[in-house]
Amino acid sequence: MRPFLYRNACTELATARAPLRHGDVFRLSEKNQLRTVDEKIKNPAPARAAVEEAGKVALKDLDVQGITALVVSLAEKPFRARQIAEWLFQHNVSSFEQMTNLPKAFRDKLRQHALIDTLSPAYEQRSQTDGTRKFLFRLRDGLKIESVLMFDEERVTLCISTQVGCALDCRFCATGLMGLQRHLTPGEIIDQVLLSERIAGVRITNLVVMGMGEPLHNYDNLMQALSVLTSPQGFALSKKRVVVSTSGLVAKIERLIAEGRKYRLAISLNATTDAMRSKLMPVNQRWPISELLAAARNYADASKTRITIEYVLLDGMNDTPEDARRLMKLVTGLRCKVNLIPYNTTYREFARPAEERILRFYREMKNCPVPVTIRWSKGRDIDAACGQLITKEQGT
Repeated sequence: MRPFLYRNACTELATARAPLRHGDVFRLSEKNQLRTVDEKIKNPAPARAAVEEAGKVALKDLDVQGITALVVSLAEKPFRARQIAEWLFQHNVSSFEQMTNLPKAFRDKLRQHALIDTLSPAYEQRSQTDGTRKFLFRLRDGLKIESVLMFDEERVTLCISTQVGCALDCRFCATGLMGLQRHLTPGEIIDQVLLSERIAGVRITNLVVMGMGEPLHNYDNLMQALSVLTSPQGFALSKKRVVVSTSGLVAKIERLIAEGRKYRLAISLNATTDAMRSKLMPVNQRWPISELLAAARNYADASKTRITIEYVLLDGMNDTPEDARRLMKLVTGLRCKVNLIPYNTTYREFARPAEERILRFYREMKNCPVPVTIRWSKGRDIDAACGQLITKEQGT
C-alpha cells in the first residue's frame, strides 16, 4: 500500500483563473503583493466571536478562567465551570439539555447567555476509494472552512483550518488569492474536531493543523484551542499526535520554544535555494532558509521532537536531481523526516511531475541520513485535500 499524504487544503483551494505559464505566476504574484510579509503578519484580520445573537457568548471561545467568570456572573458556584467543560469537550454535547448534572434553572440561564457550537455542517463528500471524508463547515457569520477526515488502519486523522483565507500568498497556494478574511476563534478551531467526531461517529486519534491559513499567524487562538484539545480535562489528545504546519514564521517558532510547546512541527520548505523559495513563498524574503532551518533545529532540540520537512514537488520548478542533492544537504544534521509531496494538479499554473521524475528525485535521496517518504494522497476522487467545494459554495 502506498503511504498517504496529509494534504494541505491551502495548497489546492480551487479558483477560476485563466491558465498561466510558469513565468507568469511570479509576475502576477509580485504585482498583487501589496504589503510586505511583516505588515501582513503584524496587522491581521481579527477573529470575530461567534455569536448567535446579541449578548450570547460562545463557550468554546473561552478558556477555563473565562467559563468560570461566566458561571460566577450567572450567580452559580465556580465548580460548575469544570462540569460545563466536561460536557463540552469530553462528552461533546450539542445542547444544554444534555448537561444533566446542572440544575435546570442554570441550564436555562446558559441557554439565554451562551451558545455551544460555533459552526455548523454545510456539506460533506466521501471518497469511494478509501473512505476519506471532507466536511464543509459554515461559520456563524456565513464564511466557510474545510476539514478533512482520513483513515489509515488504527489512525483517524483530522486536518483542520485556522483561518478563512491566508495572508502569505504562497505562489502554488490558491487560498492566498483569497487574502486573509479573518482568523478563526479558538472555538471554531475546536469545533472542527468536535463536529467531525459527532458527524462521523469516530474517535479522532491524530490532528494535523494543515488546512486553510497559516497556523502560526493565528498563534494565540490556535494555542488556546490546542491547550483544550490536549488537556486531560479537555479533549485529551496526546501532544505527540498533533502536527502544526508552518510556511516559516521564524518569530512564532521561537515563541513556541520560549513557551515550552511540545507539538510536532512541520516546515513547508518546497525549495532548496532562497531564490526559488522567495519566488514560491514570499515569507522567505523575511526569513530565509538558513534562519528557518536554524529555528527548526532549535525547536527539535528544545521539544525533543522530530521535525517534518514538507517538500511539494512542482514539475520543472524544484524537482531536479540537483534539488534533491541540495535538500539532502539541508536536512543533514537536523532531527527530522522528509515528506516528498507530489503536487496535485488542480490548477494549470503548476504541474505535477511525472511519476518517473518523482521517483528519480526520491532515488537521488537514497543516501539521505534522515527518513524520506513519498506521500501519495488519499481521497483524490473527491479532491479531499483541496478547497474546490468551498469555492463552489461561496459562488452560489
